Amino acid sequence: MTSSSDLEQIETRTLSLVRDFSFLHADDPVANSCKAVADAVAQQAVTSSEGGKRLRALLTLDAFRAFAPQDVAERDMDAVLDLACAIEVFQTGALVHDDIIDDSDLRRGKPSAHRALATDTHSDAIGHGLGIMLGDMLATASVDIANKAACRLGSGSSVVSAFLNMHREVEIGQVLDLAVELNTLDDPEELASASLNVFRWKTASYTTIAPLEFGMLAAGLAPADARRLALAIGLPLGLAFQLADDLLDVIGSSRNTGKPVGGDIREGKRTVLLADAIEAAGDVERRELIDMWEAESRDEAHVRRAIALFESTGAIARSKERIAGLWLESKAAIETLELSQDRKDMLTEACARFVPIVREQG
Repeated sequence: MTSSSDLEQIETRTLSLVRDFSFLHADDPVANSCKAVADAVAQQAVTSSEGGKRLRALLTLDAFRAFAPQDVAERDMDAVLDLACAIEVFQTGALVHDDIIDDSDLRRGKPSAHRALATDTHSDAIGHGLGIMLGDMLATASVDIANKAACRLGSGSSVVSAFLNMHREVEIGQVLDLAVELNTLDDPEELASASLNVFRWKTASYTTIAPLEFGMLAAGLAPADARRLALAIGLPLGLAFQLADDLLDVIGSSRNTGKPVGGDIREGKRTVLLADAIEAAGDVERRELIDMWEAESRDEAHVRRAIALFESTGAIARSKERIAGLWLESKAAIETLELSQDRKDMLTEACARFVPIVREQG
């Protein structure tokens, strides 16, 4: 099956699963005066779930194909497809919450969920509250979908345990992500280390490690082996992915990312890119960067100046070097697998989708 065919199936199935979970059932006892808001939240669940690259779901399917015997792949593919969709539903819920925390106006080129719900209800406060509940609803939906998929797999209990562990790790990651914002800017080495640690918990855990682990478990690998191999391949890949995402925030475009360029700078977010710039800057530029980030807010002129400093200090080049090194680490881990070369190549290609910047540099 081609990735385009996979993508079409993932999109269709994800929206169907979200729709079935989110909309009221005929026998749900809900007051007529409240149904319009409940329907608006359900419709926003579907709208928020539309689009995206579906990298996590695609990686789940490809990991399953790489490790599963042919008869298992044919028998269990439908269940693994639902498991892959469950990760996408989880991600959507996490993004809804992220946008509330970051006070973001846009997501994938459309109004963020809480902003859209505020418009629907003519109330910022109610829109904010409904956004929180929508994120919770999607997180619950993801567990329900994963559990039902796991019941159709021989490794069902291990898959459910891994899925719940993914939830836990991302929740810890979100706590750490907020904690990093309290880090001093006078110690860029510690800031870079803490930020990379956040990437492991908040991003790599569900973006690369979990999809690989789910695919391997569904294919029949023992839980300990699946976890070990998923970490070896997925941890450096997930770190590279988040570094590349942060880099796109300053060298990408709104058309490609669906978000304004320099969003992290406007928010004053503490990133590895910022840490590298502070570390490499001269005294004057270092003070300028720190003062900029410690200010109450940053405007478009600050964004342009920060990007220029990221370039002149070599922070952008350093980020590209980090990404390339992590990608080589992930590829090396794939080469150690006891798989045919064809299957290794397929898995390498699947993982390469997460770091297109490496190919562009090559």
